[in-house]
Amino acid sequence: MTQKMINVKPIKDKEVLNQFASELLKNKHGQRDYTIFVFGIFTGLRISDILNLKVDDVKGKLKTDIVEKKTGKKRTLNLMQLTNQIIKYLNEEHDEESEWLFPSPRDSKKPLATHQYYKIMQKTAESLDLDYIGTHSLRKTFGYTYYKKTKDLSSLMKILNHSSQSVTLRYIGIEEEELQSSLDNFNPFQ
Repeated sequence: MTQKMINVKPIKDKEVLNQFASELLKNKHGQRDYTIFVFGIFTGLRISDILNLKVDDVKGKLKTDIVEKKTGKKRTLNLMQLTNQIIKYLNEEHDEESEWLFPSPRDSKKPLATHQYYKIMQKTAESLDLDYIGTHSLRKTFGYTYYKKTKDLSSLMKILNHSSQSVTLRYIGIEEEELQSSLDNFNPFQ
């Protein structure tokens, strides 16, 4: 079975974002799947970094330092908005035997695999008839939402470790959105 390549995009619509989150909660490991999802959209971490978190990295903390797998750069995560969800997940669904925040259901000595969460995202996206969702949508959704709320492109560029502001705008889908918006009102006769 071959997977089709999809152009992964952020979830820009709040209603779709809420529907997606609600669908994740219906899964067998709903609290886990939902907690991973909110980790992504609240921090902008790559899925590989989220799945490599250990319980000790977050339990009882409002901030934590990690080293990003892809870049090797240190990053401080603000967990304040995630604290209640982390507690709920740890109390209701987490395997106490595992040091991993998101252990594999097959082997709690290992973290959940990236491809496993990709499958969860794909199944959820299909149930909502969304064809642009992948694990990277979490990071892109964070970027898009952060930019829309703050308009602070410089900080977002640093958070995402991008080399330029134009890369960041393209990454979060703003360039295309603004281009289409400008064309909506374009009239050479006016």
